[in-house]
Amino acid sequence: MKKGLIGIIVIVAVIALFGMWYVSANNTLVEMKGQATKQWANVESSYQRRSDLIGNLVKTVQGAADFERGTLTDVIEARSKATSTTIDANNLTPDKMAAFQQAQSGLTGALSKLMVVVERYPELKANQNFLDLQSQIEGTENRINVERNRFNDLAGEYNIKIAKIPTNIIASLTGFQQLSLFSANRGAENAPDVNFDFN
Repeated sequence: MKKGLIGIIVIVAVIALFGMWYVSANNTLVEMKGQATKQWANVESSYQRRSDLIGNLVKTVQGAADFERGTLTDVIEARSKATSTTIDANNLTPDKMAAFQQAQSGLTGALSKLMVVVERYPELKANQNFLDLQSQIEGTENRINVERNRFNDLAGEYNIKIAKIPTNIIASLTGFQQLSLFSANRGAENAPDVNFDFN
């Protein structure tokens, strides 16, 4: 009888230990995914800040120079496309991440073109509003990069955690899936071609 009781106690103890490990591992994954999801919101917030600033930038440029309409139209269209492409933080698939990055890259390219073209307008470069906006956009671009890197750090740690044994068992049982990371755009490894010939 005592052997039976000891056996039951051992089985209950093993089940209790497994249960505690399961709960602990699951809670760790929930927390890690939650941190990555929260960081994704910070990324989107930085992109939203840039989008909000662009409207002011376009108005300032329009008011300060007889400007190339095509360049402004490109910026406005790229902004519209970038703000309409969003991702649910709980569904960061590679395809959705690629579409999001492509839309944001289009806006980055249009902004770069705008900044190069305005160099031809001395009265615009002297406009304090324009200089302030330009500085804010540069700062925002830096923020975006910092927030993306933080997201990649958190999502990368989470992805490693759900792939490791034995946590991968809990991850597969409870439906935790890898998060897509930001990656460089194709051709980003090449130095940009800077050309100051405006003729």
